[in-house]
Amino acid sequence: MFGSTPAPSPSTQRRGRACLAAAVLLALGSGAASAQARGQADVPAPRDVAYPGTVALHVDAGDTRQGIFRVHETVPAKSGPMTLLYPSWIPGDHSPSGPVAMMAGLKITAGGKPVAWTRDPYDVYAFHVDVPAGAQALELDFQYLSPRGGGFEMTDRMLDLEWNKVALYPAGYYSRGITFAPSVTLPDGWQFGSALETASTQGATTHFKPVTFNNLVDSPIYAGQYFKRVDLTPKGGAPVHLDVVADAPKYLEMTPEQAQAHRNLVVQATTLFGSHHYDHYDFLFSLSDQLGGNGLEHHQSSENGLGTGYFTDWDQGAPDRDLLAHEYTHSWNGKFRRGADLWTPNFNVPMGDSLLWVYEGQTQYWGFVLTARAGLWSAQQFRDALAMVAANYDRNRVGFQWKTLEDTTNDPTAAHRAGLPYRSWQMSEEYYSAGQMMWLGVDAKLRALSHDSKSLDDFAKAFFGVDNGSYVTKTYTFEDVVAALDAVVPYDWASYLHARVDAVNPPLDTIEGTGWKLVYTDTPSTYQKQYDSQPQSPRHLYNFTWSIGLTMAPDGTINDVRWDGPAFKAGVSTGAKLVAVDGQDYSVDAFKDAIAAAKTRKAPLELLLQYQGVTRTVAVDYHGGLQYPHLERVPGTPDYLSQIIAARR
Repeated sequence: MFGSTPAPSPSTQRRGRACLAAAVLLALGSGAASAQARGQADVPAPRDVAYPGTVALHVDAGDTRQGIFRVHETVPAKSGPMTLLYPSWIPGDHSPSGPVAMMAGLKITAGGKPVAWTRDPYDVYAFHVDVPAGAQALELDFQYLSPRGGGFEMTDRMLDLEWNKVALYPAGYYSRGITFAPSVTLPDGWQFGSALETASTQGATTHFKPVTFNNLVDSPIYAGQYFKRVDLTPKGGAPVHLDVVADAPKYLEMTPEQAQAHRNLVVQATTLFGSHHYDHYDFLFSLSDQLGGNGLEHHQSSENGLGTGYFTDWDQGAPDRDLLAHEYTHSWNGKFRRGADLWTPNFNVPMGDSLLWVYEGQTQYWGFVLTARAGLWSAQQFRDALAMVAANYDRNRVGFQWKTLEDTTNDPTAAHRAGLPYRSWQMSEEYYSAGQMMWLGVDAKLRALSHDSKSLDDFAKAFFGVDNGSYVTKTYTFEDVVAALDAVVPYDWASYLHARVDAVNPPLDTIEGTGWKLVYTDTPSTYQKQYDSQPQSPRHLYNFTWSIGLTMAPDGTINDVRWDGPAFKAGVSTGAKLVAVDGQDYSVDAFKDAIAAAKTRKAPLELLLQYQGVTRTVAVDYHGGLQYPHLERVPGTPDYLSQIIAARR
């Protein structure tokens, strides 16, 4: 399985120790430290020593009708005080999002007798027990009650089992020092995919080989009634598989060309990085209109969830096809190489997110590029997707007037990924897409400085491709990123990055450096038409951001209002519902027609809105017509963009 996670490398030990010390203090500050000052219970700090014995963890996932995971754990223990932790800080979530409220029915026994437990008054993820004299182990029973009102983790045809949601672990130890022996019981006839290795199978129950707790949490299971496994292993490479579960057998069918494009993805990624950091890799992929959509990275696998038509509606599904490339890239960027302040000794010490513009931003960049290099996107689809991203920062992210890109790395913790009333002003995790645009600029800069002899490919191979075959996490700092760029092409990279990462009003002129420019027309690209035609997905909204300044749900509810845009200046509020436009009942086509017609008249658009029980008419003085982004070639300049997405041989 995976290797152990080391402490930060010698070049980053000073910062690593400071980050770790600060993280531990934060973890204890509002909980254990405060509790200790009041004479209350404490949460032991993690130590890098092995936990004695192996924790046996069994999950009965057979209750698909009610969505209940039933858990039994046997935790080796000795008499005296003991603290059990429910994981809080989950890698990839970038925030304390462990769903402890969904855990119920906790009962603890020792030698067949009940053992009382108390929750820590300052840390809701910590449970304190006094292990009775003579006891050798604690027996734990509880349930994880998966969501029943959307975002399903279990349906009558498939499930997503994330081990961090169904496990308690002993406090006082690094997670890599605690060994678990996991097992699961699935509904009869179901098949599954996982990075875990099977030790034995008895009927519907599978026992896995023992793993450390950090590796168990990093190895979820996708299981289902309708399952298909496709071999994507490149010639001479480590095994890679696509493990697909679907709502019905017909959604598992794929053409040879579709399968080959996914094989190409593996080839293009391993060619880019010149390495792999897994023994084997599994794309866990659900195609469902019921199971919650997902995208979460792991070292030897990834969780991916899309609608049923991924293969069967291929010609209409381009906007979703970068998901697998993004999560696969994380095996190198995020799992193998990780920001020093993101490394923590267990899942209850707070993580620092300051380098997510590398972790997620460059992954977002490579996700787009590898999707094109693999042939999952055409060159035109890549450009159309990139144009939409670029346009957001051209017109729709005015929040950079007061907020830096680095500050948005705090958003997962500050906002818990909840909806925001004015995202264009508040900003929300811009380290993904603004980070992507910044790294596009870095790539173009490297090519220009080196007269086309060097590129971000060279950085990727040198930075992420080291230690081939190793999956021991290797941490890095800002200074390490700068040094790696300087080794590719000498330049003042520290100033370049500071101007874009931790300064307000950063330059966002990255498209022009590629030999293309951003333009707007009144006709959407085919890619955007596909994006707008999938209203069942929360990713897909009708986008009038670049014209009147709105994004809207299919029913006319306004999802966001561009700060200081035409609609905002007229007093339109996020959350209002558009009922009629210029006297016509609302439909998306009627709205488009009205925006287009207003281009040739002086009268404002008349919007009839419903909000908070009140109906009112708002006049929007906008006459710019429909505006949709496209990329246009700049004559006489190097076409770096085409070079960037060309398949590598």
